[in-house]
Order: sequence, then C-alpha cells, then structure tokens
Amino acid sequence: MSRFIKKVSTKAGLPPGALVHIGKERTEKIIVSIMDFDQDNLLERTSDTVEAIFSPERQLAFRWINITGVHQVDFIEKIGRHFNIHPLTLEDIVNTGQRSKVEDYGQYLYLVSRMLFFDESKGEFHSEQISIILGEGFLISFQEIEGDVFNGVRERIRKGRGRIRQSGCDYLAYSLLDAIVDNYFVVLGIFGDKIEMLDEELLENPSPETSRMIHEMKREMIYLRKQVWPLREVLGNLSKAGSALVKESTVVYLRDVYDHTIQVMDTIESYRDILSGMLDNYLSVVSTKMNEVMKLLTIIATIFIPITFVVGLYGMNFHYMPELSWKWGYFAVLGFMLCVVVFMLICFKRKNWL
Repeated sequence: MSRFIKKVSTKAGLPPGALVHIGKERTEKIIVSIMDFDQDNLLERTSDTVEAIFSPERQLAFRWINITGVHQVDFIEKIGRHFNIHPLTLEDIVNTGQRSKVEDYGQYLYLVSRMLFFDESKGEFHSEQISIILGEGFLISFQEIEGDVFNGVRERIRKGRGRIRQSGCDYLAYSLLDAIVDNYFVVLGIFGDKIEMLDEELLENPSPETSRMIHEMKREMIYLRKQVWPLREVLGNLSKAGSALVKESTVVYLRDVYDHTIQVMDTIESYRDILSGMLDNYLSVVSTKMNEVMKLLTIIATIFIPITFVVGLYGMNFHYMPELSWKWGYFAVLGFMLCVVVFMLICFKRKNWL
C-alpha cells in the first residue's frame, strides 16, 4: 500500500526549489558514469565523485552522464550549479514520487519517466524514477539505484551499431525512453504468465486464496497503469511540441515509441478486464459450488421427511395401534420406508435433480 500513498509531509512549508530527498533512505555512494562519443570515438569512465563531471578531459561531440543515486542533495545541487539547472528541476529529481512529464526550460528539456521491474523475492512490481536532462550536446540521466534497462543502449554506443553515435543526444534520449517502454512489455509478459496460472487454478480448484490473489493482481494492475499512463502524454508532447533540442528526424522515432506506449496501455486495459472477469467467475464458481452443496443437503432432508413422519407416527405411545401386535409389522414399516426412498430418488432423477 505504501506504493500507492506517497508521503510528502517532509516538504510541507518549505519554499519552492528546496532540495529534500523524498524516497527510500539510502546510504550507498553515488556513481557517475560518463560516455563521451562521436561517430568515430568513444571515451568512457566511472567515478564516485562529482568532480569527475567537471574534469577538463576532452569532450567529444556528445556526452551522456548517468547518475546512479539521488539521495545526496548536495551532490545533486553541485551538478545543478555547474549546468545551470533550474531549482525546480533539481527539486523534482530528488523527489522520487514524480509522475512522468516533460518540461521545456529553453536551454534544456527535463523529462521524467518510470522504469518498471519485478521483484522476485516479494513477487511484486516496483518502479524507479528516471530523470533526464537533455541539453545541447549533453544528456544527464538520474536513477535511484544501480541496475537499469539501458545496457542495450550502452552496447550500441560502444560498438557503434545503428545511428546512435552520429544522431545526437536527442536520439540518445529517444533510445533511453524506447528501452524503458520495451521493458514494459517484459513486465507485462510476466504479469500475463501470472494471470494464466491463476486462470487455470480458478477453473480447477478455486479457493479463498485465489480470491486474495485476484485482488492483489488488480491492485498491481492499478499500480502499473498509474506508472505507464502519464508517459503517453510525455511522448505525445515531445513529438508535437517542436523543441529546438529535438530534431525532426528524431520525432519520427518518438512517434514510434508513442505507438508502443499505446500498445502497453491497451494490454493493461485488457488485463484489467480479464481480472474483473476472473473475479466474477470466481464468485460464480463459489456460488455454484454452494448451490450444489445446498441442493444435496435439500435432497437428503427431503428424503428423510416422509421417513421421519413414519417413524414419528409409530413412535406415539398409544396402546391400541393395529400394527403393534403384528408379527411382521416392524419389517413391513422398514420396507415401506425403503419404497418411499426409492420412489423419491426415481422422481428426483427424472427431474434431473440428481
């Protein structure tokens, strides 16, 4: 439930642009990865100090700076001063509860996206905030923890595959967004497998645990939808706004990612409908099983009603009853009750109640 309710009370009363980290507390060092590249050359290095960003080492045509960790606000503040980043942008970077958005500050574009991943130990989906600052000749990306979905992009830069080394940082921004959206399909694939397993369990042997799992998966789907839905608006704005930092040749690719996002949303909506239908099916199956049990109990009770009547009749303490002195009276009554049971079973069978 903590994923759905963000606690932001620590910023109450503070002025706009105040840097306060909002998110899971972390103590690990911030890692800075820098890739300087052009069509023919690549310089790559990693450091844990902010000074690595300001080093006078030769920069090639394009630079990608990836910051792993946003929990040290003084570190982020130094980066902001160096690149002349607006305080509101820095505030959003350290506030990890942002929804996906894009803001044009003139000299740079600020993008926020959500990177999804599946926690196998807890069996839950989680998201991580990815902040991207796109400027002229440079791109800075911020992520909360180590590990991302950008390894494919890094390999393309290292091996010079595709057009990423000669197309500029706007194409690099597209590549990062494309990697994030492609990973959505991987996450939805895992979710689809879970739905198939749950559907088989629902048909074979539903239990109260099945209902609990359906409700949990519906909450997970709400969570996924909340993370993905705003990104469609971001990509739509990027492909239509006409920013000077995004070339027309890159807009075509952004439209393609926009289409992929729509596919993701369609899949999410389909899964939501399937889960709602599964919940209805579960209630229907439980109700049917309950009806079968009640039907069986009703048949048994109905069979014993005439038998109970006969037993009650001959259980009355009257001295002058015709059958009391008859030698075969006991067996005759038992035979009569047996005939009544057989007759009622035949009637129930003809009416398809059995």
